[in-house]
Amino acid sequence: MTVSPRVDDAAPRDDGIELPDAPAPAKAGAATRPVTAGAARGRTPLVIKLLVAATFVVILNETIMINAVPRLMDEFAISPRTAQWLSTVFMLTMAAVIPITGWFLQRVTTRTAYGVAMATFCTGTVIGAVAPAFPILLTGRVVQAAGTAVMMPLLMTTLMTVVPESDRGRVMGNVTMAMSCAPALGPAVSGVILQLGSWRLIFVFMLPVALLVAVAGLRQLENVGETTNDSLNWPSVVLAALGFSGLLFGLSEIGARDGIMVGLIIAGGAGLVAAFAALQMRLARLSSPLLDLRALVHRSFRVSLLLMAAAHMAFFGAMFLLPLYLQDVRDLSELQTGLLVMPGGLAMGVLGPAVGRLYDQFGARPLVIPGSAATVASLGVLAWIGRDTPYSLLLAAHIVLMAALAAVLTPVFSVGLGDLPAHLYSHGSSLLGTIMQVAGAIGTALLVVILEARSTRLTDAGSAEADALVGGMRWAFAAAALIAVVLTLLALRLPNRPKDADAEAGSEPAPAV
Repeated sequence: MTVSPRVDDAAPRDDGIELPDAPAPAKAGAATRPVTAGAARGRTPLVIKLLVAATFVVILNETIMINAVPRLMDEFAISPRTAQWLSTVFMLTMAAVIPITGWFLQRVTTRTAYGVAMATFCTGTVIGAVAPAFPILLTGRVVQAAGTAVMMPLLMTTLMTVVPESDRGRVMGNVTMAMSCAPALGPAVSGVILQLGSWRLIFVFMLPVALLVAVAGLRQLENVGETTNDSLNWPSVVLAALGFSGLLFGLSEIGARDGIMVGLIIAGGAGLVAAFAALQMRLARLSSPLLDLRALVHRSFRVSLLLMAAAHMAFFGAMFLLPLYLQDVRDLSELQTGLLVMPGGLAMGVLGPAVGRLYDQFGARPLVIPGSAATVASLGVLAWIGRDTPYSLLLAAHIVLMAALAAVLTPVFSVGLGDLPAHLYSHGSSLLGTIMQVAGAIGTALLVVILEARSTRLTDAGSAEADALVGGMRWAFAAAALIAVVLTLLALRLPNRPKDADAEAGSEPAPAV
C-alpha cells in the first residue's frame, strides 16, 4: 500500500504567525526505495523495527550513568552538581546537534544517517570506557550523545513517512517504548552491571551490543524517501550550539556561581537562541533553513511541543533524584536501586504499544489528561518521602509515574507530528527532539539546584546531613509536581487527533491554543 505524502496548506490562517510556506523540497534523484507503508495495517514495517532497536540501545545510555553517580563522586572527588553533568551534558549535546538533523536527514540516505549515528555512538562508548579523568568521561558522553541525536529524528521522520495515519498510534507506541522506556530502564541496567565491578563495565557491556545492532541494521536497512542538495548554513549551526549550550550551562550553575555572572550567561544563551530562531525565519523566506520553524504555524504541533517540554522536565528531574535518594539516604546498593526502579521502566515499555492502540481507537485526550493528572499525584507522593518511607510506597509511586508518562508521550507525538505536512516531518521531529533534551536538561539542573539550596539551608540551621538531604529531596520533588500541574493544564488544550484525521472522521477537533 503506497502512502502519499500529505500536502496541506501550512500557511497561517488565524494564528498570527507570518511565516511563508514552501513546497516540498526538490528531489536529488538519490537511489532510494519508494515511500511505502511496507506492510499491511497491523504490521510494523521492518525499517521501523530496526530503527526502534537501535534507538533503544543508544537512548538507554542517556540515563545509564545515573546509578553510578555516588561511586563517581567518590572516585573523582566531585559534587552532586558536577556529577549530574553526566546526564546533563548528554542532553545538552543532543539539544545542540538535533537542530542540524532536520537538514542532515534530507541531505543523506537512511543508511548513511544510520551508519554515521551508530559509528559516532560507538566511538563515544570507547572513549568513556578508557577515560582516565572525569573531563575525558564527559567527552565520551558528548560523542555518544552526538550519535544518539541523529537516531531519534531519523526514527520519527521515517515512521511518519512509511506508516499511514490510521496505524500510527500503534506503531508510535512501540517507538515510545524505545524513546521513553529506555531512559527509564537505564538506572536498572547499570545497577546490575555495577555489581560486577567498575563503572567502566557500563561502557564495556554496551559497546558489543551497539556494534551488533549497527551491523544488523546496515545489513537489512533500506533507504526511505529521497535526498536533497541543500547546503548547510554554518551560522545557524554555531548559533544553535552556542545558544543552547550557554542557556543550559547558565541554568545549571544557579547557586554555584556569582548571581550576576550566571544571569549574564543565561541571557547570552537565550539571546543566541533567539538569534538562531530569527535566522531560521529569514532563511525560510530565502532558501532552506537549518531548522524549519514553519512547523510552529500548526496549532496541534505547538501544544504538543509545550506538553513534551513539561513532561520531560518532570521526567528526567525525577529520574535523577530517586536513585540519589535510594543510595545516599536509604543506603541501597546500585543493584538494589536498579531493581526497585526496574518495574516502573518495564511498565512504561509494556504499556507503550497498548497506549498506541487506544490512541488509534479513542484519540489523545482520554489518555493524556488522566496520564497528566496521575503524574501530578505520583510526584506529589514522592514530595512527602522521609528517611523511612516504605519501599512499597516508593515502588508504587514510581510505577504510576512511568505508566502515566507512557499514557502521555505516545499520543502527544502522534498528534504533534501528524498535524504537519510531509515536507516538515524531519524538521518537526528535530524540534520535538530538541525541546525534549533542552527541557530534560533544564529539569534536571533546576531540581538539583533546589535540592542543594534547601539541603544547605537545613544543614546551616543545624539539621543532620541525612535529614537535610531528605528535606532537599522533598522540595525538589514538589517542584517536579508543580511542573506536572502545568503539564495537566496543557493537556486540556491538546486536540484529540491531528486536524486532517478529525476532518476525515467528521468530528470536531478539541480546543487548541
